[in-house]
Amino acid sequence: MGKLSLIWGLAKVLGPEALAKAAYSGKLDVVDGRVIDPKAKAVGDLVMQLRDIDAMPALEESRRQLDTMAVKFDLPCPDDVVTRDITLPGLTGDRAARVYVPAGGDVMAAQPTLLFFHGGGWVQGSLTSHHSMCGKLAKQAGIRVISYDYVLAPEHKFPAAPDDVLTVYQALLDGAGGLNVVAESLIVGGDSAGGNLTAGLMHDLVSRGLPLPKGQMLIYPAVDGRMNSASLAALARQPLLPKIRIDWFLDHYLPEGQDREDPRFSPLLSDHLAGQPPAFIIAGGHDPLWDDGLAYAQALSDAGVDVQLVTYEGQVHAFMSLTKVIPQGREAIAKTAVWLKGQFAK
Repeated sequence: MGKLSLIWGLAKVLGPEALAKAAYSGKLDVVDGRVIDPKAKAVGDLVMQLRDIDAMPALEESRRQLDTMAVKFDLPCPDDVVTRDITLPGLTGDRAARVYVPAGGDVMAAQPTLLFFHGGGWVQGSLTSHHSMCGKLAKQAGIRVISYDYVLAPEHKFPAAPDDVLTVYQALLDGAGGLNVVAESLIVGGDSAGGNLTAGLMHDLVSRGLPLPKGQMLIYPAVDGRMNSASLAALARQPLLPKIRIDWFLDHYLPEGQDREDPRFSPLLSDHLAGQPPAFIIAGGHDPLWDDGLAYAQALSDAGVDVQLVTYEGQVHAFMSLTKVIPQGREAIAKTAVWLKGQFAK
């Protein structure tokens, strides 16, 4: 990789949107009629320059890379958001969590709350990688956000993560942490693998007759473990989430012989969609999980669930964690905050 090539790649990513548009004039990728956003294209090209998408890093290196990418390419958590690190009871004992409230807010008071599960392919992601997203949602929606550091694979393979998020959900409703959480003022959400865990949790709650939250927020969720969608095939080489990396995640996450149609892993196949709380779903058209988001929105709607689907046809996976360099990421955060605020106003 030449130095000038790298400098040009960084310029397209970090520079104004107009520069990326000019650089890619007439040279943007098109998948099934969906044209990639120029800034998203620039990020993907830079990723291609910096790493071989066919070579998987060591697990700890991959975890460091995700946290580093968030710091470099996501706008920081707003300075005036109040945060507090706590522990909450999970599957393996007390686990780390971080609470966010808007400026002047009371961390412990009963209030509208989002319980958030980060993305990262079930093997990476942390309170650090999604710190910014949680802070922005807390500020813009005017709510409390609780980000929970659930167990990761391969140290804890499926179904440990679904069991963990079910454990912390029930613990919060039972008064854990003195946070005064009640189901009627709680929305559960997450991105990517965190969206998968959110959808799986809804299946668990309905199938077990447990109290439901007020809503579910699913940001480019993975919901179909069969991994045979048209978008996955068409975007198998998309740099932000190539199929080889998805397979690497699953090799770490799933036990040998695991049924991929288990609704706790493939919530799209759940027979307990009816009766679920209102859903907000975001999908990106250059994300291999595009079809997952659309199919889940349709399945929930067919089951009588109120669904708001927001699509960004030119966007890539994780674009809402790249708000420093992708303007549509900032727009999507704002739209998500509007939905959250609207749900709590009902």
